[in-house]
Amino acid sequence: MALDHLGKGTSRPIVLRLEQVEFAYSPGEPVLKGIDLVVQAGEKLAVVGPNGAGKSTLLTLLNGTRRCKGRIWIEGMPLRPDTVREIRRRVGLVFQNPDDQLFCPTIEEDVAFGPLNLGLPREEVAHRIAEALKAVGMDTRRTRHPLHLSYGEKKLVALATVLAMRPAIIALDEPTSNLDPAHRRRLIRWMQQSTATLILATHDLDMVLEVCSQVVLLDNGQIVARGRPDSLLRDQALLEAHGLELPLCWQMGFTTEGK
Repeated sequence: MALDHLGKGTSRPIVLRLEQVEFAYSPGEPVLKGIDLVVQAGEKLAVVGPNGAGKSTLLTLLNGTRRCKGRIWIEGMPLRPDTVREIRRRVGLVFQNPDDQLFCPTIEEDVAFGPLNLGLPREEVAHRIAEALKAVGMDTRRTRHPLHLSYGEKKLVALATVLAMRPAIIALDEPTSNLDPAHRRRLIRWMQQSTATLILATHDLDMVLEVCSQVVLLDNGQIVARGRPDSLLRDQALLEAHGLELPLCWQMGFTTEGK
């Protein structure tokens, strides 16, 4: 599916481009097949689909966590072995399980880890710690051990570790999964207000309606549809054909503001 037309007729630059991207964990068993994708600066894109569609795998390819066939560009820079370090400065990945991202004795040390490895001055690192923790509402708990946090608090701190790097693109894997209503609402507010380019792999279609401007439907390793949430997510036949259901708000007869 060619998607280059999405970058035309607009002044917003393209920050992410994938061409014929393929990936397999085992030879002959592709997880992603010929993915073409264009994302503009500031866009909030949801990647939805059934379990096993390849959503999480796709996110891990964006910053070179896994190597793939095909071509990926981040802000015009091709993803290659000699550029992967710079690409990882530009693409921040927030894992579904925050325990995969938190490993230091205190919250502030976890948030400082990335900026320190960039070789930034201590004053700049301190500024970024404060800025990132304030953005997710965890600035008053910076000296706590991550083990003493709730699951929702851990997810917010994991996001802060990425925000401190100030990437151009933030990829979030199931950002609202297993969150209580208060932490889910806090995260949604942050995503709504963020000016970064966001790419979300998610099953939370109600959140997509509140946050995202575009949706990609992924199934069996291929993009089968792309469109606006308030249009694509109303197509009950399309969703059911790919193992999904209408957003709960529409099933219940509620309305929400689509993007």
